[in-house]
Amino acid sequence: MDEESKKELVGEEKEGINIIRRLKAYIFCGLCSLFYAAFHIIVKLCLDKGMSKYVLVVYGYAVGTATTALLALLFERKLESKLSLSICLKIFLLGLIGVVGRLLFYFGLESTSPTFAAAMNNIIPSMTFILAIICRMEKINIKKLTSQAKIGGTIVAFGGATLMTVYKGFTVVSMHALHTTKHGATPKLLLYSHLIKGSLLLILQCLLAAVYYVLQAKTVEKYPAPFTLTVLTCLSGTLISAILALIIDHKISSWKLALDITLVTPIYSGIVIFGIATYVQTLVMRTRGPVFVTAFRPFTTVIVAILGLLILGDALHLGGILGATLIVLGLYALLWAKEVESERKKLAKPAIPDEKIQIKSEN
Repeated sequence: MDEESKKELVGEEKEGINIIRRLKAYIFCGLCSLFYAAFHIIVKLCLDKGMSKYVLVVYGYAVGTATTALLALLFERKLESKLSLSICLKIFLLGLIGVVGRLLFYFGLESTSPTFAAAMNNIIPSMTFILAIICRMEKINIKKLTSQAKIGGTIVAFGGATLMTVYKGFTVVSMHALHTTKHGATPKLLLYSHLIKGSLLLILQCLLAAVYYVLQAKTVEKYPAPFTLTVLTCLSGTLISAILALIIDHKISSWKLALDITLVTPIYSGIVIFGIATYVQTLVMRTRGPVFVTAFRPFTTVIVAILGLLILGDALHLGGILGATLIVLGLYALLWAKEVESERKKLAKPAIPDEKIQIKSEN
């Protein structure tokens, strides 16, 4: 085999590896969307059973700590990443933001529905994008089409979230349509007040989630041990949520678990969400950034809408469908811009060594 054939073979192998890496990021984010969709339904069923939201957060973080600690021992025993005061402060903040965000999500979910909450969570990428600009993790040049797509997508996504908050509209799809037409004015007013309250709580939760993703991306740069970082974050969240739960919820009965959904939810939350999903997201975030990770939220919305309709009997309203559609359109404008910029960076990288070689040969 001559040298040209060898170079072509090496080039093809590298290209194949790059395609696999790119597909891996998409597959991982797709799986996380599925995990989060199931989480929305499970939590709603658990809250309907009357479990304390504060206790649910504690148990979720505790199981998450145990799960990720085991994974850290298996995969990161030989890593020698040192904990500085700055990293410890960031871990504490991640725990605090995570606990408050989780509580806001539970309260918002209780006042709305899993489908609505999942759709509202689609504004997280837009908020993450804005924060990434503020933190100088994203660059904007208004003359470029990609920057215009990012800004336009963000505005459209926020427009969709606003529409979902202020407008409900008629029922488009419902498994219990026959039982929803005999309500008076008072139930409707009560329903709308709950919807607005839940929407505001979920919007605030989305803002905290965006802050969490940006801070997580910054932290993992300085402390490149995803499992260990997740363990410490979960441990921080466990301690903070436990103190908060003991202050607010004094009932011993609130901490009891039965052999039903109240036991399944903390285990699923700890192992799948805090353990697997958080670790997978951290891995993707290291290579593709926080905006890419959060851009897969629409998949969660679609899956939750189907599960909510079939399992919980949630109705799909016109305002929710229109708002969710705008959010998804805005998200994919943002994702398209990110992909174009990523491709441009890859094409620009080989140009630097070639120039250096040319200068050396001229000398």
